[in-house]
Parts: sequence; C-alpha cells; structure tokens
Amino acid sequence: MRRLLPVLLAALSITATTGTASAAPRYTEYVALGDSAAAGPLIPNQDVLHLGCLRSTRNWPSVLASTLGVAEFRDVTCSGAVADDFEGGQTTFLGAVPPQFDALTPTTDLVTLTIGGNDIGLVGAALGCVNLLPEPVGLSCEDRLTAGGTDQLAVKIDAFADEFGAVLDGVHARAPRADVVVVGYGTYIRPGGCYPVQPLWGRDSDYLQASIDRLNALFADQAAAHGARFVDIAPPSVGHDVCAPVSRRWFEGLVPTTVAAPLHPNQRGMAGIGAYIADSLPASAS
Repeated sequence: MRRLLPVLLAALSITATTGTASAAPRYTEYVALGDSAAAGPLIPNQDVLHLGCLRSTRNWPSVLASTLGVAEFRDVTCSGAVADDFEGGQTTFLGAVPPQFDALTPTTDLVTLTIGGNDIGLVGAALGCVNLLPEPVGLSCEDRLTAGGTDQLAVKIDAFADEFGAVLDGVHARAPRADVVVVGYGTYIRPGGCYPVQPLWGRDSDYLQASIDRLNALFADQAAAHGARFVDIAPPSVGHDVCAPVSRRWFEGLVPTTVAAPLHPNQRGMAGIGAYIADSLPASAS
C-alpha cells in the first residue's frame, strides 16, 4: 500500500491538471459589435451607462460571454447602428457614442457582429407591409417594392456586399488574432405568415423573410471571402417566429407580448441565440 500511494497521488495530479486544462476558456477577450438585433432594446435590464444605445445586459452577446466564461467582455452593440458607425461613430437620442471599432485591440481573440438591417431598411420595409384589412383591401408591399420588375430590397442588399466585406477587413486589421463571427438574422415569420395574428399578408410575409434570407446569404458569402465564420440563426429559430405561441416566441411581432422592441428578439430569443452561437464555435480557440 505504501508503494501504491505515490502512484495514486501522481495519477490524481495528472487527472487534476488535465481537467483544469480542458476547462480553460476558449477565449479571453471578447468584443461584440452590432445593431439592435444584438443589442436588445427595452429588454430588462438596460445598460444604464449607455442608455442611448438601448442595450440590454441580457442580450445574446452577454449570454455568449457568460457561457464561454471570457475574462474580458466589451459589448458596444447599439440600436440603430449602421455599418458606417463602426468606424465613424454614432449619434443616439442621448448623444454621440464612439466608433464601435474603438473597442477592438490587438489582443481581442473573439469578435461577433450583426449589422446590415438598418443599412437596407428592413424594419421600415416591414412596417410598410402592415395591412389591417385582408386582401384585396389595401396594397401589397411586395407589389410596391418590386414594381417595374426591380426588387428594391434585393438591390439594396446586393449593394451592401462590398461595404460589409470592408467591415470584416476593418475588424481583422484592428484585431488580427481574433476569431470573427458574423451572426445573421433569424426566421422572423413562417411561410404564409399568420394573418391576422400579425397584420402582414401571406405573400408579403414571404417576401420579407426571403429578403432576410437573401441578406443572410450575403453574410455567408462575405464571411467566407474575408476570413470570418458565419453563424446562421435562421434554422434554430424556425418555430420561434412572431406567429408562434407567446411561450415559444424568440421574436416579437408588431405588438410585443413581452418587454422587448417590436420586430426584435425578446429575452427568450436572446437566450436561445446565445446558446446556439456558443455551440457553433470550435471547441478551442483557433
């Protein structure tokens, strides 16, 4: 037994060391960039030091940071942000905020970003699709936005490609060792919609979601071309759209059922998205 004791202690030491190594955080310095889809306007609790950005302390970047156990987390997501605000700064209803790129450093090893919805006017387009009465009373937003054979949203989305690629290059230049993760937009509404639960005609609902899917495809292409990873949250959010039962919704409709902004993720959605992104990342930092 005396001879076995040193062997057992050595084995326990090796096991403890291995366990500690495997539990080491994948990332140590995480920066979250983006717009309201990441910021979480109105979701309690709001960041009181940066109220102009309407940023929740329980948004999906916060969920992700907590899940990953990062030592340093800087969340500069800001509602209303467009791609230009990453480098040029943003003016909110409470004043100016610094460029989001300022949060990046050479030691940053994880960056997430969600941007583009405001650049192409997604929320405005969705609001323009509201019809309080069923067809044929009213005007289809799909008909209006594709009149003359030109899809106005598709044109804006396609034109955003180069600008989005430049954003990714800007991130790499400022955080050269970081894993850069592009997070898309979700499945906000199911095929055919759910009129009148959400006052969007079926074909207009399909048009809006197809436009979101087109933007997500752009993200995937540009991420591949600019050394970034794309996480598509559209598949896991199927069944959690604005038509789903309130207890299953990840996104609020035109009339919110929880404390969250219309047409944005709610707290349940933020938790689900954050967990899905965490599971989508590699087991160890690259």
